[in-house]
Amino acid sequence: MNDENATPAAETLEEFKNSFSYGSRSDLTFKFLKSLTDDDAGEFFRQLLWQVGHSLDDGDISPIHQLVFEWQRRGYEGSGRNHAYDDAPFTPLAKPVAESRVGVLTSSGHFAEGDDPKPFGVENMTQAEAEERIGEFLRDTPEFSAIPTDLEPTDLRVRHGGYDVRSVSHDREVAFPLSILQSLEADGVIGELSSPMYSFTGATSQGRLRKQAIPGWVEQLQSDAIDVLLLVPV
Repeated sequence: MNDENATPAAETLEEFKNSFSYGSRSDLTFKFLKSLTDDDAGEFFRQLLWQVGHSLDDGDISPIHQLVFEWQRRGYEGSGRNHAYDDAPFTPLAKPVAESRVGVLTSSGHFAEGDDPKPFGVENMTQAEAEERIGEFLRDTPEFSAIPTDLEPTDLRVRHGGYDVRSVSHDREVAFPLSILQSLEADGVIGELSSPMYSFTGATSQGRLRKQAIPGWVEQLQSDAIDVLLLVPV
């Protein structure tokens, strides 16, 4: 039986900062802390506390937001997972965007109510469980979810073990820009928005994604007669 009054076990700074990345304090907004050195993590917390104290005087919390964004950038730049390429494949448009049928593919993990992709056979998996099973996601083949553009906002779901879904749950346009694209279609900026839009969980086996999933997805997108595909990476 756990003793609620027991003294918490001591931990090092390294253990503390690592605990935000799929650890005991899992908070994916701050998982970048794991990529910082102990000295840099200490400097981040020093600056954060200073900005919090300053906000008590002027009520402006925007510098706190900017500070977190800046340190997120530093953490991910130092993680060794970013790659730069000198060139990339380029295919010119066959017609103006205003005359094109635009499709959407996002790695945000969205799906329609009643069409749960059931990762590992688990229906209604929670976000917490998805984070706990991130290692399994990273070894699995992703599922392709089709989402009609006339879906009611209340029927849109999101689950993803690799990023914090709080923001996109509050505002779907962060990673699933349906309303924005519908407005662009109404204004004639794009010719037509293709339905359905597509989504998958981007935390997945990249080898299986390329070799097993994408060929079939390409066939589906081609059958939708899409002229332009908007990729929304998360």
